Amino acid sequence: MKKLNFFIIAFTLFALNVSATTFTGPVKPTSQLRSEIVDIIGPNCPYDYNKNECTAEVLFTINTNSEIIILSVNSPNTKAEGFLKSKLNYKKVSHTPKREGEIFLLPLRMVKG
Repeated sequence: MKKLNFFIIAFTLFALNVSATTFTGPVKPTSQLRSEIVDIIGPNCPYDYNKNECTAEVLFTINTNSEIIILSVNSPNTKAEGFLKSKLNYKKVSHTPKREGEIFLLPLRMVKG
């Protein structure tokens, strides 16, 4: 009987602890951070030969040194991931995250100029 009571109490505490942890998912960057990233990327973007635009979703975080760390790039253009990682990874920005480990999702649409 003691083991059953112990397991019930342990399970209840575990369930309360898990429910207290809320994950809100990635957040959109501020307009200032977005404009800084667009300036870093610049006008030259990798395009497919027959398309006038390239879309991508960039999942990133900012470390304690205010550097962008790219977590993933989702794009139909195969060249976009390498291009965006080379342009953005470990580049300094003026944004300081509100909490450690904050994850941002930045949708990008790059148009051939």
